[in-house]
Amino acid sequence: MATIKDIAERTGFSAATVSRVLNHDETLNVQDETRMKIFDTARELQYQAKERKSRKRHLTVGVYYSYSREEELRDTYYLTVRLAVEKKLEAENMERCQIQNLEELKNLGGLDGLLCLGTFSKSMVRQIEAFKKPTVFLDAMPKGDQFDCVVNDLDSSVEAVMDYLTGLGHKKIAFIGGYEVDKDGEEVHDERMVTYKKYMERIGEFSPALVRVGSFTPEDGYVLCREILEGKEKPTAIFANNDSLAVGCYRAVSEKGLRIPEDVSIVGYNDIAVANYLVPPLTTVRLHMELLGEEAVCLLRERITSSREIGLKVIVPAKLIVRGSADRVK
Repeated sequence: MATIKDIAERTGFSAATVSRVLNHDETLNVQDETRMKIFDTARELQYQAKERKSRKRHLTVGVYYSYSREEELRDTYYLTVRLAVEKKLEAENMERCQIQNLEELKNLGGLDGLLCLGTFSKSMVRQIEAFKKPTVFLDAMPKGDQFDCVVNDLDSSVEAVMDYLTGLGHKKIAFIGGYEVDKDGEEVHDERMVTYKKYMERIGEFSPALVRVGSFTPEDGYVLCREILEGKEKPTAIFANNDSLAVGCYRAVSEKGLRIPEDVSIVGYNDIAVANYLVPPLTTVRLHMELLGEEAVCLLRERITSSREIGLKVIVPAKLIVRGSADRVK
């Protein structure tokens, strides 16, 4: 940490002058340029000290994923984020300790910090809180100000999808989503569905008959889409809250003898690799999954080396990628 003497030597002012400026002594008569130089030098020296500290320390961090490898393969969103995290940890020369069960934390006091990716119940958050080490949640935002979090901007991205579809003249817009229950047996809040419902209510077009929720798989996308298409109320567009569900929707639409986008427009979410190779290519929301993982690692390193006590919430914007699966209402 920089001392008064360090700042005095760097600026050329006396230690007494530096001390009085930093302590906002109103009786001191000096020019504004002098005050600015002292404050700038103090900040610069503090930053350099943190950088030196960061370079000297070899960090070991725990990494915990709340989902199984089978779930990861069914929805490659988490796979992409995990690989980004592990690649960034390696680039930062941070040693990774894979944690299989949160009970292990009781015996891992030597870790410098913890990175958690996935869905977390209240009891799981309490276990992590009891670990009392710097923690970054990725794709989750528990209550409280002690944790750092990196999440996608779900609300704004869903608004963009709905604006796009209504701009094409669609009013009967169906929603197909995934349903999750956490380890405590409580339903996981899905902000995408909440935003969709609020939007449709705002334009006076919300209908429970056009909403279906299952698991985040192509199989459920197929089943749920068939249910909607066979109902009395026919949608002109379908918003699937992940691309795996959208893949199932393609099959259901085809089996009903309908065409995409001439008869039904479809918009997905996540922009997984397969989205660009569907016929027609899927219009979807691109999440910056690599950036999400990289930012989480950088935030954890900064939290560990700076001893910052207040948690930061980083919200990463998403982008609507327009391809060929949505068109104007005929």
